[in-house]
Amino acid sequence: MDDIIAVERAAFDSDEEANLVRELLSDPSAEPIVSLLAFRQGRAVGHILFTGARLDTDTRLSMSILAPLAVVPDAQNQGIGSELVRHGFKVLSESGVDMVFVLGHPNYYPRFGFEPAGGIGFEAPFPIPIENSDAWMVHALKPDAMGSSKGKVICAAKLNNPAYWRE
Repeated sequence: MDDIIAVERAAFDSDEEANLVRELLSDPSAEPIVSLLAFRQGRAVGHILFTGARLDTDTRLSMSILAPLAVVPDAQNQGIGSELVRHGFKVLSESGVDMVFVLGHPNYYPRFGFEPAGGIGFEAPFPIPIENSDAWMVHALKPDAMGSSKGKVICAAKLNNPAYWRE
């Protein structure tokens, strides 16, 4: 846990994300959790966290929310974040997760197959300002996962705070 918190603090230059990660890792409503830590020469340099989610209208789908993705400043722009996302998708897919949501930078996450979620019927846990609506995205890990499903995404209790849903 110390390595995870150190990466989060360094990447975001604050305790806010580190505290959120600590809370999510102990939140039973966040399960199933996938937490991956990247190392370079024995030093933790990146972390990604996926927590369980569900739709208010459909319980047959298995979903996760990616939050946060963190890479320490001196290791950024070296592919570590991308590798964490790809490896996370592999782990999630193998465990039966159908789709992943993220509230993130709309110029970064589409490279992994994310697309705006609001326009295809997936509402964020809290309203996203219209000027940031493209930041709420979804990626299907299974080709037919989205189908006719639509609804509001229900997140873990510790993530269920409007302050976390601004991009």
